[in-house]
Amino acid sequence: MESADNSGNSFNMRVKIRRAGDADFDGIWEIFKEVVDAGETYPQTSDIGREEAYRLLLADPTATYVAVDQGRVVGMYYLEPNQPGRGAHVGHAGYAVARDARGRGVGRALGRHSLTEARRRGFLAMQFNLVVATNEASVALWQGLGFTVAGTLPKAFRHRELGLVDALVMYRLLDDLPGA
Repeated sequence: MESADNSGNSFNMRVKIRRAGDADFDGIWEIFKEVVDAGETYPQTSDIGREEAYRLLLADPTATYVAVDQGRVVGMYYLEPNQPGRGAHVGHAGYAVARDARGRGVGRALGRHSLTEARRRGFLAMQFNLVVATNEASVALWQGLGFTVAGTLPKAFRHRELGLVDALVMYRLLDDLPGA
């Protein structure tokens, strides 16, 4: 994939997105731990252990995917129903990109892939329950991929640096994707 960083410089990343397996967990864990420790986007705290993270990211979801560049995991997402039973037709996903791969289109590629995969798996919509409002890059990414803000949760996230900040519920129907 050819992309541009925030300075406008072009570069090439040969990112492949594929289903994750147990052998990918070290790379997933490294990225997830980095994101969680930053305290800016995920609700988990720094004391989360590898076993709990494995369950959350690889064992329990419907599917987990990784973005791999030159053999290294540079991003990941998991996909699952947002709710059980009568709400299971709405998907939910969580994403993380390695700090040194951000701004290079990895998040957008994962987002696009997840929408297609969600639709392929029979989800009719996607809902994100806790998009931190101060994470402007993610909010812009999801809006660019067709999500709307369904609601604002005042002071719902305890940001490591900023204290209590708003979180957004974002939603998108998948009826305009192939297979709809």
